[in-house]
Amino acid sequence: MCGVSSRRKADQLIKEGRVKVNGQVVRDLGVKIDPELDRVEVDGKEVRPLRKRYIILNKPCCYLTQLGKSQSGKKTIEELIKDIPERVFPVGRLDYNTEGLLILTNDGELANRVLHPRYKLPKVYLALVKGKVSKNTLRKMKRGIELEDGFAVPDDVRIVRYEGDNTLLEITFHEGRKHIVKRFLASFGHPVIKLKRIAIGPLTLGKLPPGKWRDLSERELRQLFSAVGLKYSP
Repeated sequence: MCGVSSRRKADQLIKEGRVKVNGQVVRDLGVKIDPELDRVEVDGKEVRPLRKRYIILNKPCCYLTQLGKSQSGKKTIEELIKDIPERVFPVGRLDYNTEGLLILTNDGELANRVLHPRYKLPKVYLALVKGKVSKNTLRKMKRGIELEDGFAVPDDVRIVRYEGDNTLLEITFHEGRKHIVKRFLASFGHPVIKLKRIAIGPLTLGKLPPGKWRDLSERELRQLFSAVGLKYSP
């Protein structure tokens, strides 16, 4: 959170004796400090946590939800947030071909709660699926279905419109099992053609263009913190 390194790299810095706490070199990874009171140095330079930052990104198709360069050579979301001075991390993931709302922050506690199923934070998607979804199939979808990793039932699913021989659905899940939307819809014989996440809890994309990001407003932060049982302090 000081923008020095990843957590794994930080462990290596400590093992190499490059970290001091109150002037003393520490090599024990279990040492605990109070960031408000203790002085921490890396290679002789004092480091302090950066201010907390909360943004949403409208992730376009064909970007990996990761920071840094990918081994495959595919584009990553880091290319879209280069102008953010703080080191922020994606909260959860969107598939390479999936578009839409992605939260990025350096607030670990908030990130953990957004991802934790205990808080049942709904994630809303627009899914263009192959074929025309009948009303009978829609009723079955609302009752749920057994997948290979357990039973899955959406919080809500509705037909937005038919597009030629295909159907645009709005579907909501509060759980975050891998590829759950795609696997769920494919199990009813309607594989996903295009998928976009448009909301997470109280946050919505609105008119944010693909590839662009913005800071959350104070109102949005208060709503998001409240949704996961935290108190927001400006």
